[in-house]
Amino acid sequence: MVDYVSETCTQCIQLLGAVPPSIFILSILTTFVGSVVFPFKVYLFLFAVAFKPRKPFDLEKRYRILTENDEVSLLQELPCWLDTWERERKQKPNSKRDVDVEKPELFMSVVIPAYNEEERLVGMLEETVEYLESAYGVESSHETKNKKNTVTKRTRKDNAHQSNGHVKQTDPTKGWEILIVSDGSTDRTEDVAFNFARKHDIPVDNFRVIVLSQNRGKGGAVTHGMRHVRGQYVVFADADGASKFADLGKLVQACQKVEDSNGRAVAVGSRAHMVGSEAVVKRSKLRNFLMHSFHLILWLLTPSATAKIGDTQCGFKLFSRASLPFIIPYMHSEGWIFDVEMLMLAEFSQIPVAEVPVGWREVKGSKLNVVWDSIGMAWGLFVLRASWSLGVYRRT
Repeated sequence: MVDYVSETCTQCIQLLGAVPPSIFILSILTTFVGSVVFPFKVYLFLFAVAFKPRKPFDLEKRYRILTENDEVSLLQELPCWLDTWERERKQKPNSKRDVDVEKPELFMSVVIPAYNEEERLVGMLEETVEYLESAYGVESSHETKNKKNTVTKRTRKDNAHQSNGHVKQTDPTKGWEILIVSDGSTDRTEDVAFNFARKHDIPVDNFRVIVLSQNRGKGGAVTHGMRHVRGQYVVFADADGASKFADLGKLVQACQKVEDSNGRAVAVGSRAHMVGSEAVVKRSKLRNFLMHSFHLILWLLTPSATAKIGDTQCGFKLFSRASLPFIIPYMHSEGWIFDVEMLMLAEFSQIPVAEVPVGWREVKGSKLNVVWDSIGMAWGLFVLRASWSLGVYRRT
């Protein structure tokens, strides 16, 4: 064996000796240039394919509500903590650019991205409002009984100067709002939302509808809504109502438990505990295979803390207000993979993340194409990770 290796090396040296010096030097230079140029080409490629979120149109910075007369209001300007935060940050020198986010006006903000959800939205809203009113606000019933056991109908009031509806702002654990972000819907999603608010007499300033002129994707709709929240805590929830909304209390407790000294934390609703359950077993073999494949790719491509999260894709995540400036301004992904970017940004900023088991059920009408969207998510994850690793994306 030793003789064979020795003979092979001798032959290699003889062959190299037969190569003209100019060719030999040229090959070395070519290799060197290639090693330098290749990363540059990769960077240019990533720069070309990386997600570039569009800026919101002027009309998308406005919202509508139901007035006290049950009519849909004219467009009103959305408050935007992000604009204020960025403006104050620019006024400070680079060495002192840490700026606190605006103080909350209420306890809980709920962002609901909705694209053509006229069929599924009402069921989700019923569960959501029932829980929010019982936990953070007024009674959940459309009609409530007074002490004399007579029925009184709750009336809607214009609370433009009292952001919590029927709740006083002096109570830091009360008050809620729902922001429905219609993501370029072409059906009756907005009408269904307003009809729901009208039927349930939801206080004026608790229920806002934002319309995106063009479809941005779930991630774009969620990010847009989270730019305009007023709550101490912010949760986004899918419009299909697949997640058990009453488990929001578990997310809040977990979030408060892990909050750092600056009040930053994220709580992730998780279906990982349901992997062997009937709801998952009944899925097609292809869908379960793609699910496990995505988890493997996620484990390989994401940073360590994010890779350990059992379920990154559940559409039920809670953020403390103090964590928002470290995540929302730097979001790029507007598609299905946006959850992962949020969690990566939280990890980059050393924000504690808690994973919380939540109830979940399969709901018909999903717009997810199992095969093509799975391929797109894998590709998106690669672009996302590479772009952050190679400096295409930066937190500046």
